[in-house]
Amino acid sequence: MDIKDIKLIYDYNYWATKRLITTAARLSVEQFIAPTHFPHGSLRGTFTHLLDAEYGWRMLCQQGIETKDMTEDEFPTLDALEIRWLDEEVAMRAYLNSLKDEDMTGITRYTTPSGLKRERVLWHCLYHVTNHSTQHRSEAAAILTDLGHSPGDFDFSMFMLEKK
Repeated sequence: MDIKDIKLIYDYNYWATKRLITTAARLSVEQFIAPTHFPHGSLRGTFTHLLDAEYGWRMLCQQGIETKDMTEDEFPTLDALEIRWLDEEVAMRAYLNSLKDEDMTGITRYTTPSGLKRERVLWHCLYHVTNHSTQHRSEAAAILTDLGHSPGDFDFSMFMLEKK
């Protein structure tokens, strides 16, 4: 995988996330923070988990440091979360712009919270972030749909059609 491909995947990732945020803006604060049956609780919890994963993996890949988990309380509103997410997008894009094709096969080393030492190829880590986001965006879309606000289609093929 080359850097051009990774950047395209991240373009899609941010496009899809923005569709969810735009849809979520129609919710009341009570709906945004209401508990659900999904693993991260509320829609706010799901979004916080997504943002935290993007930030955490970037910091690990870019600087080799592990970060403290973000909490829902840091984001009392969707606007607060969106502002932080936009900052993270800028930082991630800057990081991706600093990479070259040969960097994609470099090794990222880290220790899991349970103490396991791991090594991963950089592009695998970068791809994991977007794949992880796809899973949790699906949960967020289900939450929004349950609340009567389906975000509609956000398949990669839809992104490519809009991109043309």
